[in-house]
Amino acid sequence: MIKCIAIDDEPLALRQLSKYMERISDLEVVALCNSAHTAEQVLAENGVDVMFVDINMPDLSGVDFVRGLENPPMVVFTTAYSEYAIEGFRLDAVDYLLKPFGFDEFERAVGKVRSLLELQRLCEEQVTPSVEAVPAQPSVENKDCISIKADYKVSLVRYADIIYIESVGEYVRLHLTSGSSIMTLLRLKNMESALPADRFMRVHRSYIVNLGHVTGYARGRVYLDNEEYVPISINYRDSFRDYVESMQPGQIL
Repeated sequence: MIKCIAIDDEPLALRQLSKYMERISDLEVVALCNSAHTAEQVLAENGVDVMFVDINMPDLSGVDFVRGLENPPMVVFTTAYSEYAIEGFRLDAVDYLLKPFGFDEFERAVGKVRSLLELQRLCEEQVTPSVEAVPAQPSVENKDCISIKADYKVSLVRYADIIYIESVGEYVRLHLTSGSSIMTLLRLKNMESALPADRFMRVHRSYIVNLGHVTGYARGRVYLDNEEYVPISINYRDSFRDYVESMQPGQIL
């Protein structure tokens, strides 16, 4: 069964989602939530495979809600505003349903979730416990790299090519300057310990940023030079502010 929740502040939209969910036999509805706050409590107490999340909610937008989760399940965004599509896919949303959407569109989105869950299961069966990230040996060739075990090979990744690192459940995803990403089976705290502290900083329980790619920060966000941003949580805000304030005038952020 695919365990799911729906989050929408509009009662009619939530009721429609509930009806669609009932028509799909392998969907198990864990909860119907009218706010991000309620959904956060549900996620803390239940295992969930996918969330159907409205973006434009009054207490907290669906995008910011997903960004703030440490280990978010798969996400399908639902909204009446097409301009949010790019932001939604930047968060690796499985799908984006533009309201009003019909059952056929909803069923296709569930099909994508089903396929990804199956692929995830197969990958987990093939990954060995020895998969890890370790600092490259301090040789002349590798002193500025980290070795990452993924896709049945070891890749040397230059520190400068890593923009930020994101926690994805039991995995971490390295977002690179090339626009591509690498995912490996590893906890974010272990990745943090393998990186040079003078070049990388943890700003959220789910994110580490390369300080060389930071362009600014404001309103709980750290902006990066690939035109993306990641959230900065209260627990890490002071250390990040201290780093910024320690820089000399004219020094590149």
